Amino acid sequence: MERIRLEILNLSPSQLQAGSFTLVLNEVSGDRRLPIIIGMFEAQAIAIEMEKLAPTRPLTHDLFKSFAKAFDFSVEEIHISDIQEGVFFSKVICTDGIRQKYIDARPSDAVAIALRFNAPIYTTEEVLTVAGISSDEVTDVEPEEPKSKNNLTTLSTEELQNMLNEAIANEEYERAAQIRDEIEKRN
Repeated sequence: MERIRLEILNLSPSQLQAGSFTLVLNEVSGDRRLPIIIGMFEAQAIAIEMEKLAPTRPLTHDLFKSFAKAFDFSVEEIHISDIQEGVFFSKVICTDGIRQKYIDARPSDAVAIALRFNAPIYTTEEVLTVAGISSDEVTDVEPEEPKSKNNLTTLSTEELQNMLNEAIANEEYERAAQIRDEIEKRN
């Protein structure tokens, strides 16, 4: 069975389900995209690792990494292996250098783990045929610049640093990433 390599293209609030997010994976050697609706907590775990933020406490996926490392296991790859009735299935492929183990996982958890282990993500032609969309079918709309006091460009660096500390303390990591980016623009 041929494996098709994917990479994370985007993570954004879902237009289809309130309180959910859309994780868009892009075919590395092609133009198809695989959108997967995921939960808020999984989206947060993915966003934290993508933005290289340090949460105040380890998240479940960080615990998985610590546990795996303690027992000398590493994650070789993630495989989004099937879709049935709109539900995706995936496997985390682990090894201790001798044995290889396949662990069932939701794709959102598998991707969060892949990021922590810098592991590649794969799928099959069958999954992309059923659930993939061509990049021609996608229209990207730029989000509007926030107005009023939410516009970070109008705040001082000290105000931004205070907001960043507060966002991290409240585990609002997407907001923290936005604030951090604004601070970095000024340095």
